[in-house]
Amino acid sequence: MYEEHRTESTVAPPESRRPPQRPADARRAVRGALARRAVPCPAEALDDALLVTSELTTNAILHGGGITGFAVDVEGCAVRVSVSDRSDEIPVADRPADERHRWRAHGRGWPIVCRLARDVEVAGLPSGGKRITAVVPLR
Repeated sequence: MYEEHRTESTVAPPESRRPPQRPADARRAVRGALARRAVPCPAEALDDALLVTSELTTNAILHGGGITGFAVDVEGCAVRVSVSDRSDEIPVADRPADERHRWRAHGRGWPIVCRLARDVEVAGLPSGGKRITAVVPLR
């Protein structure tokens, strides 16, 4: 089962919408939603929103069994990005075993999301899996 893919300009019926399967597709949806905003957002804010989108979708693909739902909504001075996947596991930011070796090949995306978003919510879905919603300020 998948959730509805929403953007501000989507007019197709829900059954014909599919969530993006690649981070690039999700970033394109966010870029499009922000382009329709009456007041342009600063380049840094756009970069933050796109990075959060990339991290959430990449994590869903690598750790969550794939993207099962996606939504982007512009709310005043913020953009809300929601990504759903098949996994019930809650993401955590692990500390490296040895503080002298901060570089790791994985585990960096979730701290980035938590740092750039002003609000992050992880919710279990009735059919299994989870939805992660991050609200990124546009100022």
